[in-house]
Amino acid sequence: MDLKPQMQSGTIKTMAEENVENDDIMKTSKEKKLGGIKTLPFILANEMCDRFASSGFHSNMITYLTDELNLPLVKASNTLANFSGTASIMPLLGALVADSFAGRFWTITVASIIYELGLIIITISAVFPSFRPPPCPTQVKCKEASGSQLWILYFSLLLTSLGSGGIRPCVVTFAADQLNYKNKTKVNTKSVINIQKWNFFNWYYFCMIVATLAALTVVVYVQDHVGWGWGLGIPTLAMALSVVAFVIGSPLYKKLKPGGSPLVRLAQVIVAAFHKRNAQFPHDPKLLFENPQLDAAISIHGKLLHTNQFRWFDRAAIVLATDNIEAKEEKEEDVSAHLNLWRLSTVHRVEELKSMVRMLPIWAAAILLVASSSHTHSFTIQQARSMDRHISHSFEIEPASLQIFGLLTTLLALPLYERLFVPLSRRFTGNPSGITCLQRMGVGFAINILATFVASFVEIKRKSVAAHHNLLDDPKAVIPISVFWLVPQACLHGFCEVFMHVGHLEFLYDQSPESMRSTAAALNWIAIGIGSYIGTVIVTLVHKYSGDSTRNWLPDRNLNRGRLEYFYWLSGGIQVVNLIYYVVCARYYTYKPLEEVSHLCEEEEEVDLTKEKSPSSQMQDA
Repeated sequence: MDLKPQMQSGTIKTMAEENVENDDIMKTSKEKKLGGIKTLPFILANEMCDRFASSGFHSNMITYLTDELNLPLVKASNTLANFSGTASIMPLLGALVADSFAGRFWTITVASIIYELGLIIITISAVFPSFRPPPCPTQVKCKEASGSQLWILYFSLLLTSLGSGGIRPCVVTFAADQLNYKNKTKVNTKSVINIQKWNFFNWYYFCMIVATLAALTVVVYVQDHVGWGWGLGIPTLAMALSVVAFVIGSPLYKKLKPGGSPLVRLAQVIVAAFHKRNAQFPHDPKLLFENPQLDAAISIHGKLLHTNQFRWFDRAAIVLATDNIEAKEEKEEDVSAHLNLWRLSTVHRVEELKSMVRMLPIWAAAILLVASSSHTHSFTIQQARSMDRHISHSFEIEPASLQIFGLLTTLLALPLYERLFVPLSRRFTGNPSGITCLQRMGVGFAINILATFVASFVEIKRKSVAAHHNLLDDPKAVIPISVFWLVPQACLHGFCEVFMHVGHLEFLYDQSPESMRSTAAALNWIAIGIGSYIGTVIVTLVHKYSGDSTRNWLPDRNLNRGRLEYFYWLSGGIQVVNLIYYVVCARYYTYKPLEEVSHLCEEEEEVDLTKEKSPSSQMQDA
């Protein structure tokens, strides 16, 4: 008699639990339908329109400042350099906003709107004459833009810098988040790389190059031959389309919740480790503090496993009596709700810090690569201006258009890399991606060194032809040597993009903690910004100390009397030293160990099956 009510209550409880479980299953099923390949057209359309707009806006901006606003060349160049540096620093701010509270979707959306506002302002200033100084076709005694006209320019450039700061670090990681990837349990990520995710980085870069090529051909032509109203209006319209395309796909996106400020978490680990600097390490690392509930939001795809590297940081996860963890567990209190993270951190959070510290030496190698190559494009244009640029009897290629050869090389090399190089190298390495991202970056470093030395030999050839025709003292003379001598180095730089820059993006995404991927992507842009500033310092020092006006490596006017090949040798030597440094760092790099979350869920389900049987099932077992 007493068993019937218990059985009824147990049945009712079981039915309620089943309803909750069904709701959870439906919610999980709905979440699984989000993301995937179907979202990439919207994201890539957004990024292609954005790249088309930014390339069309920035590629010829020096001409707009000198010809339309009548700014001196040095002042115009410094203006663009300053805002280029700002645009390279801003991704760190955008990444922090995305990872801390806004999430990647809303960061991209708001940043795109800010970028669009900047383009609208500068387009309006290009359309209405009152926002520009009087035309000066002779470029002699020209009236420069007034202070108010320049402030309009500065404000628009600032808005585009802020907008790009939110877009650049988030688009790649947001798109990669849409692709489901599964790693083996308790394995090193060096041996298991998701092919679907890897393909995305190649095709992402492929789409960006297509957009850049379109901008360099269509937009630049419109700016030079139609007018700056349309020349800036087309990028503005393209950016507006990018916002629309991205927002339309919103219902399909998998939007991961931000896990809190990553820098605050890193600071908490450091402070906690310093606070326990005199604490004794436990004999077993398994005794270090772990709390899956606390780390749930920042370990969706799996928790980071403990490593023995940088053990000083492990002090942050040592449990002391003053932490009162056991007392709270005995009272069945939620430990995560009452935990002082400035005094005690989980192993996962400690390993997040270790992962970021491990990445820094590899990341730093990209800075010197950018520094040594930052001015190559400018010098190549100056070389091209003095060479025979005829393609046919009546058509000449523009000096700035030579970069198209590098882009075309990258465009063709990316599918060849995936279809030919990867299957071939996979036979020897057994790696699903052919070679690791670190090996891929190393090949890129070597190719860039080769391109630098090829550039030096081309410069020697150019000056020897000039000397043969007695043209060394005529900076305006056209030397009878084809401009296509410069194409091989451009193509080598294109191959470098395929290996180095794509591999660098893959490395930053794959090896960063999942909650800090936007911050890690921002590191790529910060490396470019720092490298550009260092490159400017190198060029300034070389110009100042390499000799007088007749023997200077980088002369002000007459490149024929310069020693540009010496500068290329110096640049190549810096890159050789940098490559040696990189090889050492890559040799001792430790890949982050990740335990997949599905494995943890399977273990929990097995425990639940043994502990949570209904009364009726227990009676049947009896």
